[in-house]
Amino acid sequence: MPLRSLHAAAVLLLVVLKEQPSNPTPHNGSKWTYIGPDGEESWSKSYPSCGGLMQSPIDLQDDILQYNASLVPLDFQGYSESANQQFVLTNNGHSVKLKLPKDMHIQGLGARYNASQLHLHWGDENEPHGSEHTVGGKQFAAELHMVYYNSDLYPNASIASDKPEGLAVLAVLIEMGSFNPSYDKIFSHLKDVKYKGQEVSIPGFSIEELLPKRPEEYYRYRGSLTTPPCYPTVLWTVFRNPVEISQQQLTDLETALYCTRVEDPSPREMIHNFRQVQKFDERLVYVSFRHEGPDPTYTGPSLGIALFVALAGVLGICIVLAVSIWLFRRKKSSKKVANKGVIYKPAVKQDAEAHA
Repeated sequence: MPLRSLHAAAVLLLVVLKEQPSNPTPHNGSKWTYIGPDGEESWSKSYPSCGGLMQSPIDLQDDILQYNASLVPLDFQGYSESANQQFVLTNNGHSVKLKLPKDMHIQGLGARYNASQLHLHWGDENEPHGSEHTVGGKQFAAELHMVYYNSDLYPNASIASDKPEGLAVLAVLIEMGSFNPSYDKIFSHLKDVKYKGQEVSIPGFSIEELLPKRPEEYYRYRGSLTTPPCYPTVLWTVFRNPVEISQQQLTDLETALYCTRVEDPSPREMIHNFRQVQKFDERLVYVSFRHEGPDPTYTGPSLGIALFVALAGVLGICIVLAVSIWLFRRKKSSKKVANKGVIYKPAVKQDAEAHA
């Protein structure tokens, strides 16, 4: 009987917990922005997780990187099939978002993760540096995020967002360079979603075109959503190699959109929609690649070792110089002694001849 009572109490406790909201603040219960009174410095007041641990983005600096040979290339499924579908592009007031088909998924993370959406982060025309993650302190022009949810455990991204191992995000760093026709399949429609709440259907295309070269090279760490509610439930994969877009494409992204609705009397441009890098809390970032040349992500010998080698080299040179100088002086000294002997002997000879 006591065992049955204990079981009943446990079931009752689970029911009570299930009825409680997983997050006391509803997703849309508070407005938030990147700057101003509702900017990221105030996020934690309405969204406690934003002030908690395991927050993203971070600076991928070499002293927190560790090579992990078990990190395998991701398996992208259903990416090319999306070319036969229509996508919905939306201005959600914080970014431009492209809804992705559920049959797109990735494997290689220990579970199947289905696609949910992708969006971008950027700066502005005067300060064209808007990536969220940085590499060795370097900030890129923009950043693309592809959001996935763990479909082995949860039915959709909304439910998975605050659950353990709920989400995975692929991050593509973007820099200014040559024109990118693949990214233009999104950028060419920005004018159709100029204001918050507007959406448009666009022709489908292969999402794999948006990935960088050598996608098997990446950084991996556990972190959070970079926007409220900042749940620390994200498995991050940040690709090592950036993609390029032209200066005009970047300008279009930085100037085309507004955070406000079309009828708003005080329109606000959608600029600087990136979160600042966060403290890393003694975590490690695992990398799938080894260093093969000058690179800010190099995880080779530390600065202390490099200085030791340099000092040892200088010391070796000093020793060689000291020995050379000593040998030179010794040789010179020997010559002086020999010369004195030559001078002395003729003098003796002349003296002897004088006595003869």
